[in-house]
Amino acid sequence: MNASADTRLRDLRRMRFFATALLVLMLLIFVATSWGEHTWPWLAYPRAFAEAGMIGACADWFAVVALFRHPLGIPIPHTAIVPNSKERIGEAIGRFTANNFLSPKVLADRMREVDISGWIARWLEKPENARNAAQRIAGVVQQVLRSMPRDDVNAFLTRAARYGIEAVPVAPLASRVLSLLWAHGEMQILVEHAIAYASEALARNRENIKQKVSQRSSRLIPKWIDAIVADKIVAGITQVLNEMREPNHPWRVELATTVQRLIDDLATDPKMLARGEELKARMLENPVGSRQIDSVWIAIEDKLDPLATSNQLFLALEQMFASIAERIAKDEQIHLGINRWLRVAILRTVAPRRAEIAAFIRKVVENWDAETLVKRIELQVGRDLQYIRINGTLVGGLVGLLIFTATQLL
Repeated sequence: MNASADTRLRDLRRMRFFATALLVLMLLIFVATSWGEHTWPWLAYPRAFAEAGMIGACADWFAVVALFRHPLGIPIPHTAIVPNSKERIGEAIGRFTANNFLSPKVLADRMREVDISGWIARWLEKPENARNAAQRIAGVVQQVLRSMPRDDVNAFLTRAARYGIEAVPVAPLASRVLSLLWAHGEMQILVEHAIAYASEALARNRENIKQKVSQRSSRLIPKWIDAIVADKIVAGITQVLNEMREPNHPWRVELATTVQRLIDDLATDPKMLARGEELKARMLENPVGSRQIDSVWIAIEDKLDPLATSNQLFLALEQMFASIAERIAKDEQIHLGINRWLRVAILRTVAPRRAEIAAFIRKVVENWDAETLVKRIELQVGRDLQYIRINGTLVGGLVGLLIFTATQLL
Protein backbone atom coordinates (compact mmCIF):
# COMPACT_ATOMS: atom_id res chain seq x y z
CA MET A 1 0.00 0.00 0.00
CA ASN A 2 1.48 3.36 -0.99
CA ALA A 3 1.64 6.58 1.01
CA SER A 4 -1.54 7.98 -0.56
CA ALA A 5 -3.51 4.84 0.34
CA ASP A 6 -2.15 4.96 3.90
CA THR A 7 -3.30 8.56 4.23
CA ARG A 8 -6.78 7.71 2.94
CA LEU A 9 -7.01 4.77 5.36
CA ARG A 10 -6.08 6.96 8.33
CA ASP A 11 -8.65 9.60 7.29
CA LEU A 12 -11.33 6.92 6.89
CA ARG A 13 -10.65 5.45 10.33
CA ARG A 14 -10.65 8.90 11.95
CA MET A 15 -13.97 9.90 10.38
CA ARG A 16 -15.49 6.51 11.19
CA PHE A 17 -14.46 6.93 14.85
CA PHE A 18 -15.88 10.46 14.93
CA ALA A 19 -19.24 9.34 13.45
CA THR A 20 -19.47 6.45 15.94
CA ALA A 21 -18.49 8.71 18.83
CA LEU A 22 -21.27 11.10 17.85
CA LEU A 23 -23.76 8.21 18.00
CA VAL A 24 -22.48 7.26 21.46
CA LEU A 25 -22.83 10.90 22.52
CA MET A 26 -26.46 10.91 21.38
CA LEU A 27 -27.02 7.73 23.40
CA LEU A 28 -25.51 9.27 26.53
CA ILE A 29 -27.59 12.43 26.13
CA PHE A 30 -30.72 10.32 25.65
CA VAL A 31 -30.01 8.27 28.81
CA ALA A 32 -29.17 11.34 30.90
CA THR A 33 -32.20 13.36 29.79
CA SER A 34 -34.52 10.37 30.24
CA TRP A 35 -33.29 9.99 33.83
CA GLY A 36 -33.67 13.69 34.68
CA GLU A 37 -36.81 14.49 32.68
CA HIS A 38 -39.12 13.94 35.69
CA THR A 39 -37.19 16.52 37.67
CA TRP A 40 -36.57 19.01 34.86
CA PRO A 41 -39.35 18.80 32.24
CA TRP A 42 -37.46 21.00 29.80
CA LEU A 43 -35.01 18.08 29.29
CA ALA A 44 -37.69 16.54 27.06
CA TYR A 45 -36.43 18.72 24.21
CA PRO A 46 -32.78 17.59 24.25
CA ARG A 47 -34.10 14.05 24.84
CA ALA A 48 -36.16 14.30 21.65
CA PHE A 49 -33.09 15.67 19.80
CA ALA A 50 -30.91 12.80 21.05
CA GLU A 51 -33.54 10.18 20.31
CA ALA A 52 -34.02 11.36 16.73
CA GLY A 53 -30.26 11.73 16.31
CA MET A 54 -29.72 8.09 17.34
CA ILE A 55 -32.36 6.97 14.87
CA GLY A 56 -30.78 9.01 12.04
CA ALA A 57 -27.28 7.80 12.93
CA CYS A 58 -28.37 4.15 12.99
CA ALA A 59 -30.27 4.49 9.72
CA ASP A 60 -27.36 6.13 7.92
CA TRP A 61 -24.88 3.67 9.44
CA PHE A 62 -27.00 0.86 8.02
CA ALA A 63 -27.12 2.56 4.60
CA VAL A 64 -23.36 3.17 4.47
CA VAL A 65 -22.43 -0.31 5.67
CA ALA A 66 -24.98 -1.95 3.35
CA LEU A 67 -23.07 -0.54 0.37
CA PHE A 68 -20.00 -2.64 1.13
CA ARG A 69 -21.02 -5.56 3.37
CA HIS A 70 -23.85 -7.16 5.33
CA PRO A 71 -24.61 -5.11 8.49
CA LEU A 72 -23.55 -7.09 11.57
CA GLY A 73 -22.88 -10.04 9.25
CA ILE A 74 -26.61 -10.63 8.73
CA PRO A 75 -27.41 -11.42 5.03
CA ILE A 76 -30.26 -8.92 4.79
CA PRO A 77 -31.62 -8.60 1.22
CA HIS A 78 -30.24 -5.70 -0.85
CA THR A 79 -27.14 -5.27 1.31
CA ALA A 80 -23.46 -5.78 0.35
CA ILE A 81 -24.37 -3.97 -2.86
CA VAL A 82 -20.83 -3.38 -4.16
CA PRO A 83 -19.54 -6.99 -3.97
CA ASN A 84 -22.83 -8.33 -5.32
CA SER A 85 -22.75 -5.88 -8.24
CA LYS A 86 -19.10 -6.35 -9.20
CA GLU A 87 -19.85 -7.29 -12.82
CA ARG A 88 -22.20 -4.37 -13.34
CA ILE A 89 -19.72 -1.95 -11.74
CA GLY A 90 -16.91 -3.12 -14.02
CA GLU A 91 -19.09 -2.85 -17.10
CA ALA A 92 -20.31 0.62 -16.07
CA ILE A 93 -16.77 1.89 -15.41
CA GLY A 94 -15.53 0.55 -18.75
CA ARG A 95 -18.49 1.97 -20.67
CA PHE A 96 -18.22 5.34 -18.92
CA THR A 97 -14.48 5.55 -19.64
CA ALA A 98 -14.89 4.60 -23.29
CA ASN A 99 -17.78 6.98 -23.96
CA ASN A 100 -16.63 9.99 -21.95
CA PHE A 101 -12.83 9.89 -22.10
CA LEU A 102 -11.85 7.90 -25.20
CA SER A 103 -14.25 9.23 -27.82
CA PRO A 104 -12.49 10.75 -30.87
CA LYS A 105 -13.82 14.26 -30.17
CA VAL A 106 -12.82 14.25 -26.50
CA LEU A 107 -9.39 12.81 -27.30
CA ALA A 108 -8.81 15.32 -30.12
CA ASP A 109 -9.81 18.28 -27.95
CA ARG A 110 -7.69 17.08 -25.06
CA MET A 111 -4.66 16.27 -27.21
CA ARG A 112 -4.73 19.76 -28.70
CA GLU A 113 -4.30 21.16 -25.19
CA VAL A 114 -1.36 18.89 -24.34
CA ASP A 115 2.15 19.85 -25.48
CA ILE A 116 3.60 16.34 -25.63
CA SER A 117 6.80 17.18 -27.53
CA GLY A 118 7.45 20.16 -25.23
CA TRP A 119 7.08 17.93 -22.20
CA ILE A 120 9.46 15.38 -23.74
CA ALA A 121 12.01 18.10 -24.55
CA ARG A 122 11.84 19.60 -21.05
CA TRP A 123 12.15 16.14 -19.51
CA LEU A 124 15.16 15.20 -21.66
CA GLU A 125 16.86 18.54 -21.03
CA LYS A 126 17.54 17.42 -17.48
CA PRO A 127 20.84 15.48 -17.62
CA GLU A 128 19.73 12.88 -15.09
CA ASN A 129 16.63 12.04 -17.15
CA ALA A 130 18.58 11.68 -20.39
CA ARG A 131 21.14 9.56 -18.54
CA ASN A 132 18.51 7.28 -17.02
CA ALA A 133 16.72 6.85 -20.35
CA ALA A 134 20.01 6.06 -22.11
CA GLN A 135 20.94 3.51 -19.44
CA ARG A 136 17.59 1.73 -19.70
CA ILE A 137 17.58 1.60 -23.50
CA ALA A 138 21.24 0.55 -23.64
CA GLY A 139 20.50 -2.22 -21.16
CA VAL A 140 17.56 -3.45 -23.25
CA VAL A 141 19.63 -3.35 -26.45
CA GLN A 142 22.46 -5.27 -24.78
CA GLN A 143 20.07 -7.95 -23.53
CA VAL A 144 18.50 -8.25 -26.99
CA LEU A 145 21.89 -8.53 -28.69
CA ARG A 146 23.07 -11.15 -26.20
CA SER A 147 19.89 -13.20 -26.50
CA MET A 148 19.68 -13.22 -30.30
CA PRO A 149 20.26 -16.57 -32.02
CA ARG A 150 23.19 -15.37 -34.11
CA ASP A 151 23.13 -18.09 -36.76
CA ASP A 152 19.40 -17.72 -37.37
CA VAL A 153 19.62 -13.92 -37.46
CA ASN A 154 22.53 -13.99 -39.89
CA ALA A 155 20.69 -16.45 -42.12
CA PHE A 156 17.55 -14.32 -42.02
CA LEU A 157 19.43 -11.09 -42.80
CA THR A 158 21.32 -12.79 -45.61
CA ARG A 159 18.05 -14.00 -47.16
CA ALA A 160 16.50 -10.57 -46.69
CA ALA A 161 19.50 -8.90 -48.37
CA ARG A 162 19.35 -11.40 -51.23
CA TYR A 163 15.61 -10.84 -51.72
CA GLY A 164 16.18 -7.09 -51.59
CA ILE A 165 18.90 -7.27 -54.25
CA GLU A 166 16.73 -9.47 -56.43
CA ALA A 167 13.78 -7.07 -56.13
CA VAL A 168 15.72 -3.94 -57.16
CA PRO A 169 16.49 -3.52 -60.91
CA VAL A 170 20.22 -3.01 -61.22
CA ALA A 171 20.40 -0.80 -64.32
CA PRO A 172 18.00 1.95 -63.12
CA LEU A 173 19.71 1.91 -59.71
CA ALA A 174 23.12 2.27 -61.38
CA SER A 175 21.71 5.09 -63.50
CA ARG A 176 20.53 7.01 -60.42
CA VAL A 177 23.82 6.45 -58.56
CA LEU A 178 25.89 7.51 -61.56
CA SER A 179 23.67 10.55 -62.12
CA LEU A 180 24.02 11.55 -58.48
CA LEU A 181 27.80 11.16 -58.55
CA TRP A 182 28.10 13.10 -61.79
CA ALA A 183 25.76 15.88 -60.67
CA HIS A 184 27.60 16.42 -57.37
CA GLY A 185 31.01 16.48 -59.08
CA GLU A 186 32.48 13.30 -57.62
CA MET A 187 33.11 11.88 -61.10
CA GLN A 188 34.80 15.12 -62.25
CA ILE A 189 37.03 14.98 -59.18
CA LEU A 190 37.88 11.38 -60.06
CA VAL A 191 38.82 12.48 -63.61
CA GLU A 192 41.03 15.25 -62.18
CA HIS A 193 42.79 12.73 -59.95
CA ALA A 194 43.23 10.36 -62.89
CA ILE A 195 44.83 13.11 -65.00
CA ALA A 196 47.12 14.14 -62.15
CA TYR A 197 48.09 10.51 -61.52
CA ALA A 198 48.85 9.99 -65.24
CA SER A 199 51.07 13.10 -65.34
CA GLU A 200 52.98 11.98 -62.25
CA ALA A 201 53.31 8.46 -63.66
CA LEU A 202 54.80 9.83 -66.88
CA ALA A 203 57.29 11.93 -64.95
CA ARG A 204 58.30 8.98 -62.75
CA ASN A 205 58.70 6.56 -65.67
CA ARG A 206 60.46 8.85 -68.16
CA GLU A 207 63.61 6.66 -68.15
CA ASN A 208 61.55 3.48 -68.58
CA ILE A 209 59.79 5.02 -71.56
CA LYS A 210 63.16 5.94 -73.11
CA GLN A 211 64.33 2.38 -72.57
CA LYS A 212 61.22 0.93 -74.20
CA VAL A 213 61.56 3.27 -77.20
CA SER A 214 65.22 2.35 -77.57
CA GLN A 215 64.42 -1.36 -77.40
CA ARG A 216 61.81 -1.13 -80.13
CA SER A 217 63.71 1.20 -82.48
CA SER A 218 66.19 0.09 -85.16
CA ARG A 219 69.78 -0.66 -84.19
CA LEU A 220 70.88 1.73 -86.91
CA ILE A 221 69.27 4.68 -85.11
CA PRO A 222 71.53 6.33 -82.54
CA LYS A 223 70.53 6.19 -78.90
CA TRP A 224 70.42 9.96 -78.55
CA ILE A 225 67.75 10.07 -81.26
CA ASP A 226 65.73 7.47 -79.32
CA ALA A 227 66.01 9.70 -76.24
CA ILE A 228 64.76 12.72 -78.17
CA VAL A 229 61.80 10.71 -79.52
CA ALA A 230 60.95 9.44 -76.06
CA ASP A 231 61.13 12.96 -74.61
CA LYS A 232 58.84 14.19 -77.36
CA ILE A 233 56.34 11.42 -76.62
CA VAL A 234 56.35 12.18 -72.89
CA ALA A 235 56.15 15.93 -73.50
CA GLY A 236 53.26 15.52 -75.96
CA ILE A 237 51.27 13.28 -73.64
CA THR A 238 51.97 15.59 -70.69
CA GLN A 239 50.76 18.58 -72.71
CA VAL A 240 47.57 16.74 -73.64
CA LEU A 241 46.96 15.82 -70.01
CA ASN A 242 47.54 19.41 -68.90
CA GLU A 243 45.09 20.64 -71.53
CA MET A 244 42.53 18.10 -70.30
CA ARG A 245 42.53 19.81 -66.91
CA GLU A 246 40.37 22.54 -68.46
CA PRO A 247 36.63 21.71 -68.08
CA ASN A 248 35.93 22.89 -71.65
CA HIS A 249 38.47 20.59 -73.25
CA PRO A 250 36.83 18.65 -76.14
CA TRP A 251 37.71 15.32 -74.60
CA ARG A 252 36.17 16.38 -71.28
CA VAL A 253 33.04 17.51 -73.10
CA GLU A 254 32.93 14.22 -74.99
CA LEU A 255 33.34 12.33 -71.70
CA ALA A 256 30.43 14.26 -70.17
CA THR A 257 28.26 13.46 -73.20
CA THR A 258 29.20 9.79 -73.03
CA VAL A 259 28.43 9.60 -69.29
CA GLN A 260 25.04 11.31 -69.77
CA ARG A 261 24.22 8.91 -72.60
CA LEU A 262 25.17 5.99 -70.36
CA ILE A 263 22.92 7.35 -67.57
CA ASP A 264 19.98 7.58 -69.97
CA ASP A 265 20.64 4.13 -71.45
CA LEU A 266 20.85 2.49 -68.03
CA ALA A 267 17.48 3.99 -67.12
CA THR A 268 15.57 3.30 -70.35
CA ASP A 269 17.39 0.94 -72.71
CA PRO A 270 15.83 -2.59 -72.54
CA LYS A 271 19.17 -4.13 -73.50
CA MET A 272 20.88 -2.41 -70.60
CA LEU A 273 18.07 -3.52 -68.26
CA ALA A 274 18.41 -7.12 -69.40
CA ARG A 275 22.20 -6.99 -69.17
CA GLY A 276 22.00 -5.61 -65.63
CA GLU A 277 19.63 -8.36 -64.50
CA GLU A 278 21.87 -10.96 -66.10
CA LEU A 279 24.94 -9.67 -64.27
CA LYS A 280 22.96 -9.52 -60.99
CA ALA A 281 21.81 -13.14 -61.42
CA ARG A 282 25.38 -14.27 -62.07
CA MET A 283 26.59 -12.42 -59.01
CA LEU A 284 23.92 -13.98 -56.77
CA GLU A 285 24.55 -17.44 -58.18
CA ASN A 286 28.27 -17.12 -57.58
CA PRO A 287 29.27 -18.56 -54.18
CA VAL A 288 31.70 -15.67 -53.77
CA GLY A 289 28.80 -13.19 -53.95
CA SER A 290 26.81 -15.11 -51.33
CA ARG A 291 29.84 -15.20 -49.05
CA GLN A 292 30.30 -11.45 -49.47
CA ILE A 293 26.67 -10.79 -48.46
CA ASP A 294 27.06 -13.06 -45.45
CA SER A 295 30.34 -11.42 -44.49
CA VAL A 296 28.60 -8.04 -44.32
CA TRP A 297 26.31 -9.23 -41.51
CA ILE A 298 29.21 -10.95 -39.75
CA ALA A 299 31.13 -7.68 -39.84
CA ILE A 300 28.11 -5.81 -38.46
CA GLU A 301 27.74 -8.44 -35.72
CA ASP A 302 31.43 -8.09 -34.83
CA LYS A 303 30.90 -4.35 -34.43
CA LEU A 304 27.77 -4.80 -32.33
CA ASP A 305 29.41 -7.11 -29.78
CA PRO A 306 31.89 -4.54 -28.41
CA LEU A 307 29.20 -1.87 -28.69
CA ALA A 308 26.88 -3.93 -26.49
CA THR A 309 29.51 -4.54 -23.82
CA SER A 310 30.99 -1.02 -23.67
CA ASN A 311 29.75 2.42 -22.70
CA GLN A 312 29.78 3.65 -26.29
CA LEU A 313 26.12 2.84 -26.83
CA PHE A 314 25.12 4.53 -23.55
CA LEU A 315 27.14 7.66 -24.34
CA ALA A 316 25.78 7.81 -27.88
CA LEU A 317 22.19 7.48 -26.67
CA GLU A 318 22.68 10.11 -23.97
CA GLN A 319 24.13 12.54 -26.50
CA MET A 320 21.34 11.75 -28.94
CA PHE A 321 18.64 12.46 -26.32
CA ALA A 322 20.27 15.78 -25.42
CA SER A 323 20.44 16.75 -29.11
CA ILE A 324 16.79 15.77 -29.63
CA ALA A 325 15.68 17.90 -26.67
CA GLU A 326 17.67 20.89 -27.91
CA ARG A 327 16.36 20.53 -31.46
CA ILE A 328 12.73 20.27 -30.33
CA ALA A 329 13.10 23.29 -28.05
CA LYS A 330 14.68 25.48 -30.73
CA ASP A 331 12.83 24.42 -33.88
CA GLU A 332 9.16 25.36 -33.65
CA GLN A 333 8.31 23.51 -36.87
CA ILE A 334 9.71 20.24 -35.55
CA HIS A 335 7.99 20.90 -32.21
CA LEU A 336 4.58 21.31 -33.86
CA GLY A 337 5.22 18.44 -36.27
CA ILE A 338 5.96 15.98 -33.47
CA ASN A 339 2.85 17.09 -31.57
CA ARG A 340 0.74 16.66 -34.69
CA TRP A 341 2.18 13.21 -35.37
CA LEU A 342 1.67 12.08 -31.78
CA ARG A 343 -1.92 13.32 -31.76
CA VAL A 344 -2.71 11.42 -34.95
CA ALA A 345 -0.93 8.30 -33.65
CA ILE A 346 -2.85 8.34 -30.35
CA LEU A 347 -6.18 9.01 -32.07
CA ARG A 348 -5.64 6.21 -34.56
CA THR A 349 -4.45 3.83 -31.85
CA VAL A 350 -6.78 4.54 -28.93
CA ALA A 351 -10.08 5.73 -30.40
CA PRO A 352 -10.76 2.68 -32.62
CA ARG A 353 -10.09 0.40 -29.64
CA ARG A 354 -12.47 2.01 -27.17
CA ALA A 355 -14.55 -1.15 -26.94
CA GLU A 356 -11.47 -3.28 -26.28
CA ILE A 357 -10.29 -0.88 -23.55
CA ALA A 358 -13.75 -0.90 -21.95
CA ALA A 359 -13.77 -4.72 -22.04
CA PHE A 360 -10.29 -4.75 -20.49
CA ILE A 361 -11.42 -2.47 -17.63
CA ARG A 362 -14.50 -4.61 -17.07
CA LYS A 363 -12.37 -7.76 -17.00
CA VAL A 364 -9.93 -6.25 -14.51
CA VAL A 365 -12.75 -5.24 -12.15
CA GLU A 366 -14.40 -8.65 -12.50
CA ASN A 367 -11.13 -10.38 -11.64
CA TRP A 368 -10.82 -8.48 -8.38
CA ASP A 369 -12.04 -10.43 -5.40
CA ALA A 370 -14.94 -8.84 -3.54
CA GLU A 371 -12.80 -7.80 -0.58
CA THR A 372 -10.26 -6.01 -2.79
CA LEU A 373 -13.01 -4.20 -4.68
CA VAL A 374 -14.68 -3.10 -1.44
CA LYS A 375 -11.39 -1.86 0.01
CA ARG A 376 -10.48 0.14 -3.07
CA ILE A 377 -13.86 1.82 -3.41
CA GLU A 378 -14.15 2.40 0.33
CA LEU A 379 -10.72 4.04 0.42
CA GLN A 380 -11.84 6.45 -2.31
CA VAL A 381 -15.29 7.42 -0.97
CA GLY A 382 -15.48 5.96 2.56
CA ARG A 383 -14.34 9.19 4.26
CA ASP A 384 -17.10 11.17 2.55
CA LEU A 385 -19.66 8.49 3.40
CA GLN A 386 -18.86 8.96 7.09
CA TYR A 387 -20.04 12.56 6.71
CA ILE A 388 -23.40 11.09 5.72
CA ARG A 389 -23.53 9.37 9.12
CA ILE A 390 -22.55 12.60 10.90
CA ASN A 391 -25.04 14.68 8.95
CA GLY A 392 -27.72 12.04 9.47
CA THR A 393 -27.15 12.21 13.23
CA LEU A 394 -27.35 15.99 13.40
CA VAL A 395 -30.10 16.49 10.83
CA GLY A 396 -32.12 13.62 12.32
CA GLY A 397 -31.80 15.19 15.76
CA LEU A 398 -32.94 18.60 14.49
CA VAL A 399 -35.90 17.14 12.62
CA GLY A 400 -36.89 15.12 15.71
CA LEU A 401 -36.60 18.24 17.87
CA LEU A 402 -38.79 20.23 15.44
CA ILE A 403 -41.40 17.49 15.35
CA PHE A 404 -41.46 17.20 19.15
CA THR A 405 -41.68 21.00 19.52
CA ALA A 406 -44.51 21.21 17.02
CA THR A 407 -46.32 18.40 18.82
CA GLN A 408 -46.01 20.24 22.14
CA LEU A 409 -47.26 23.48 20.69
CA LEU A 410 -50.26 21.85 18.98
